Amino acid sequence: MRFTKATNYALHTMLMLVDASPVKPVGVQQLAESQGVSPTYLSKILTRLVKAGMIESISGANGGYRLSRKRDDITFLDIIHAIEGTASLFDCNFVHGDECLIQAVMKEAEEKMESHLKNTKLADLAQRETKV
Repeated sequence: MRFTKATNYALHTMLMLVDASPVKPVGVQQLAESQGVSPTYLSKILTRLVKAGMIESISGANGGYRLSRKRDDITFLDIIHAIEGTASLFDCNFVHGDECLIQAVMKEAEEKMESHLKNTKLADLAQRETKV
């Protein structure tokens, strides 16, 4: 199973923002440099996170991005859905309806994965990172 690079950058960016000051925004240049990605590309990802209501954009010379939700409420699944959408990872191509046994197994696996990602908070990961 693979997610796009955009999801990878979004997860790392959000981890940085969870660690950052809730008052002082972090500039897109700083966020991009820390990951070795172009600011233009990262800006597109940040726009999706803004639209999802996880971060806010602050304009001006000292502008940038900061969390708009409580850091303890942000899950891996929230970020993945903001970038990848909520469509199923697997869709059976055969025309035999909902009784497809293969589709049922894949859907169950996806539900378990989503449950794990929904229960994994970015703030918990940030705490583990600071202990290392």
